Amino acid sequence: MEPWTGYLRLAVQRKKETTIPSEVFHQGALKVTPAIYLDDPQQPCFYLMSFGGGYVGGDRYKLEIHLGEQAQMLLTTQSATKIYKTINRPAMQEMNIVLEKGSYLEYMPDPIIAYEHAKYLQNTIVHMNPGSAMIYGDIITPGWSPDGKWFRYHTLQIKTQVYLEDKLVVFDHLQLRPANDPMEGIGLLEGYTHLGSMIVIGERTDPELIERLSDSLKCCTSSAHIGLSTLMVPGFSLRVLAYSTQEIEKIFRSVQQLIREQWFGKKVTSFRKY
Repeated sequence: MEPWTGYLRLAVQRKKETTIPSEVFHQGALKVTPAIYLDDPQQPCFYLMSFGGGYVGGDRYKLEIHLGEQAQMLLTTQSATKIYKTINRPAMQEMNIVLEKGSYLEYMPDPIIAYEHAKYLQNTIVHMNPGSAMIYGDIITPGWSPDGKWFRYHTLQIKTQVYLEDKLVVFDHLQLRPANDPMEGIGLLEGYTHLGSMIVIGERTDPELIERLSDSLKCCTSSAHIGLSTLMVPGFSLRVLAYSTQEIEKIFRSVQQLIREQWFGKKVTSFRKY
């Protein structure tokens, strides 16, 4: 098998009243910043970085993230994931996440931007243990093309699988192929240009939380289309169609704020990228 273009392994563990890195290894075109404690000493933040400015044909990236018991982590990217022209082989990313008992992960990367002729396959597998919780988000943005038209990329395939105690509880498979399917069609983007997906899982999810969340999102529906669905385990999925990245980020931030406050008594944090 060909070597990975970039490989990253990051593990954290709980120590007294904080979470610290227990293993950090990166190779090739992937790197991660040291732990940064923004507003909460219990929850370090890490920024994922990819050298080279973007993914091109044949690139293969693998990330392994492990949270020990009662550990907490904020994980994001330094900038958007840019997928450039991939005429032959697609660019690929694999991510494996393990959440031990009582751990909590917020993974909120910057958008995936697919440029003309881009082919990108992303596969994320999450293994959760009892008492763990997670907020996981993705945003897809159409990139620039020479003729100025939207959706000139070839294929975007985003697959997310979540296992709870080795039982598959979430399987989300999103595939966009503009050459075969008109993006404005029913069941696809329906006239919108940007797509956001969020999965939230945690034992503290209850009907009251879903009702509060539904009420808070009503003010955002004037220029975005929002779908909220409960899962077979305590948790929910959110799908957002909008006309800009910033609009989806605003909605995601409001959901993130509600979860942080209700589950952990935390204030929403700023990644301070700009």
